[in-house]
This record gives sequence, structure tokens and C-alpha cells, in this order.
Amino acid sequence: MKEFRYLKNATTLEFRPKGCAGCGRCVEVCPHQVFELVGKRVRVVDRDACMECGACARNCPLAVIKVDAGVGCAAGLIAEWFRERNVKGLSGACCS
Repeated sequence: MKEFRYLKNATTLEFRPKGCAGCGRCVEVCPHQVFELVGKRVRVVDRDACMECGACARNCPLAVIKVDAGVGCAAGLIAEWFRERNVKGLSGACCS
């Protein structure tokens, strides 16, 4: 699902790298590889891939990540992924 994009420059993801301890939990829990751990530093490598699930913010022990979880249309992205693969029973409608 790495190739998915919601809207360019629309995610509510905020990351304060100066407060980051480099634990890498955000890297571990992010389903779209938005973050990368380089040495002891985490950085955002693909901000537009963020689907605003909130896993990174919930798992950050220092609260240097903020995202309005649920604001994005993750269900629509997932339904589209299934639709493209011809999985039956999903409408693809979202955020109506």
C-alpha cells in the first residue's frame, strides 16, 4: 500500500524532530512508511503517504508527533485498494 496518496500536502501530520529521542516506534507502527530512522534520528520521508491513522502519535513516548486521526479518508483508500484488486462486497464510497 506504499503507493497510495490521499491528497498532496493535505495531511494533518506534525512532527517536531528536535524533541525526538529516536526510539523508532513511529517507524515500526506506520503502515505507509512515512517515517525513517537514520542512526538515532527519525525523519519524515513521505508525508503525503500519511493516511492519518494516528498510530505514530499514539505510540510516541515523547508526544512529538501530532495528527488528527480520522480526518483523512483511510476507509476510502482501503476500499479503492480492494476495488482495484476486484475484491467483491466493498463499495469504495467514503466520507459522504
